[in-house]
Amino acid sequence: MPRRVKAEEKRREVIAGAAGLFDRAGYHTANMTEVAAAAGLRKPSLYHYFASKDEILFWIHEEFIDLLVQRQRERGELPPAEALREVMGDVLSLMETHRGHVRVFFEHYRELAERDRATIREKRDAYYESVREVVERGQADGTFRDLDPALVTLALFGMCNWAYQWYRPDGPLSSEAIAEFFFDLLTNGLTRR
Repeated sequence: MPRRVKAEEKRREVIAGAAGLFDRAGYHTANMTEVAAAAGLRKPSLYHYFASKDEILFWIHEEFIDLLVQRQRERGELPPAEALREVMGDVLSLMETHRGHVRVFFEHYRELAERDRATIREKRDAYYESVREVVERGQADGTFRDLDPALVTLALFGMCNWAYQWYRPDGPLSSEAIAEFFFDLLTNGLTRR
């Protein structure tokens, strides 16, 4: 295996270990010695891959938003209802596979350096726009009611993004079941018809 590929794999291991550590202990509490241990490295070796905890924080954000953007891109032009259902499933399923990333992404955005925050903000905004466009497509073809697409998108994100606070993989509902419930609530509402 080429050295560059091994280095990238190790960087991903450090990012995953740090995300888990920040989820358990908190970003501000964890130090580089603990990050190194979480990644199975000694502290001097950790600095071969990352210069600081702030750099690791950025890469956790970068990995997470890139996963969301990639999933959205791979979906292509699904019918709007199906696309929206999958968008809702994305964040919820990532709570099982990337729990630490999710918490860090939603809780530690403000701790990013200004330049890094601008990079992530640009990607977040592009992702938001891609989801809002799904809502608009659904409104244009009659699938969804004609409501403010920006507010609909923010409501969708509010439902899904907050779930990391209470969702447990070993709980009574799977991430898929919760995504389906949220989708039904968003598209059909709470009131009996």
